[in-house]
Amino acid sequence: MKVAVIQLPGANCDQDALYSLRNDVGVGAEYVWHEETSLAGYDAVFVPGGFTYGDYLRCGAMASQAPVMDEVRRFVSEGRPVIGVCNGFQILCETGILPGALLLNAAEKFVCKTVRLKAVNRSSMWTSGVDQLVRTPIAHGEGRYICDEDTLKSLQDSDRIAFVYVNEDGDATSEANPNGSIANIAGVLNPQGNVLGMMPHPERITNDLVGGTDGLLILQALKLVNAT
Repeated sequence: MKVAVIQLPGANCDQDALYSLRNDVGVGAEYVWHEETSLAGYDAVFVPGGFTYGDYLRCGAMASQAPVMDEVRRFVSEGRPVIGVCNGFQILCETGILPGALLLNAAEKFVCKTVRLKAVNRSSMWTSGVDQLVRTPIAHGEGRYICDEDTLKSLQDSDRIAFVYVNEDGDATSEANPNGSIANIAGVLNPQGNVLGMMPHPERITNDLVGGTDGLLILQALKLVNAT
C-alpha cells in the first residue's frame, strides 16, 4: 500500500499525515504536489488539513480546482481509498465528491479540543473496525457540516454517516457537538464507501506519545485493503 499525501499551498497538516502513515500506521506514503497530473504508482489518497489558499472564497474552494484533483476523482471512481481530513474534507465537498458543505462554527470561534466520535456506519472500509468511541482532536473555525433535508435523509437512509460527535456515554447531544453540525455529523462517506471526509484529525492521535492511538482504528483501514 502506497498513499499519496496531497500537498497544497497553505496546508499545514501534510507532515502530520505523512509521519503518522509511515511510522504509526505502517504504510508507504509520499508527498504529491498539487500540480501533478498523475497518481500512477499510488493506491490511496490522503487530502490533509490546513488553510489552503488562505481559505479565500470558501474553505477548499480554490484547492478543489487543483490539477491533481482530476486524479483523485479517478481514484474515487475506481473504488480506491480516499480520505480528506479537516480542510481535506472541505475540499472533497467543494469538488462534489462528497455532499454538503462546511460553514463557520455556530459559536463563530475557532475550536481546538479533543472530542469523542461514534461510528454510525459499520460496513465501510473506514468504519468496520471502529467498535468503540474514538477520542480525536479537532482544530477548525469552519467545521459546521450542513446539507439540505433531502441530502440528510439520503445520507441516513443509505448509511453514509460515518461518524457523529458524542458524549462519554455515546449519546449525540447538542453539548457534545463542537461546531453546530447538522445531526452531530463529524464525517460522511460516498455511496461506494471508499471515500471518507471528516473534520476531526485521526492522524494526530496514532501514538501514545501524542495522547493515544484511537486514530489507528480509522487509519488502519489502509493496511487492510488490497493494493491494486
